[in-house]
Amino acid sequence: MIAIIDYQAGNQTSVRRAFDALGLQSEITAEPDKLRRADGFIFPGVGAAGQAMELLTRTGLDEVIREAAASRPFLGICLGCQIMLETSEEDGGVRTLGLIQGRNRRFDPALADESGQPIRIPHMGWNNVRQIGDSPLFEGLSERDQFYFVHSYYPEPEIQSVLGLTAHGRDFASVFGRQGLWAVQFHPEKSGPPGLRLLKNFNDYCLSRR
Repeated sequence: MIAIIDYQAGNQTSVRRAFDALGLQSEITAEPDKLRRADGFIFPGVGAAGQAMELLTRTGLDEVIREAAASRPFLGICLGCQIMLETSEEDGGVRTLGLIQGRNRRFDPALADESGQPIRIPHMGWNNVRQIGDSPLFEGLSERDQFYFVHSYYPEPEIQSVLGLTAHGRDFASVFGRQGLWAVQFHPEKSGPPGLRLLKNFNDYCLSRR
């Protein structure tokens, strides 16, 4: 079973529905005992880093997540991706979970797109991922596949952890991590067949690690 971490915000239900569509078992929960029994974990996210970290710290979920990430496969999505790093420029500067070295930065409005026009912030809509590293998440996917993004801040992790790049005024890390600990800036649960394939790949990896 895949545990979808319930932190009282975000899009947990959308992720669960994606697993339902795949015929795979998942559960939205914040109960430590259920999390410890899970085959893997997903931290989905919509919202602001400061608000999310305040709730995680207040409820003790921050330590539950660190424990989970150290013992089971883990996938962070969007905000869940960003808070896996050490700090974020959002909300005036926030210390985040520190599972992977790096920080989150706001897109510079002075950046231009391919036509020379100022980029739109937030980065919203469909975009490609250029694979620059090997990962089980990419099984059956190609660089022609597109994923759905909604974000004003982008992750800047340690260079050795970058697995995929996306262009929006500049290249940024849209997939990063290491074996069993991954983060994606886009929303696979809203990305049609390619997103469902990525979630299935994560689920298959979790089951293979039993």
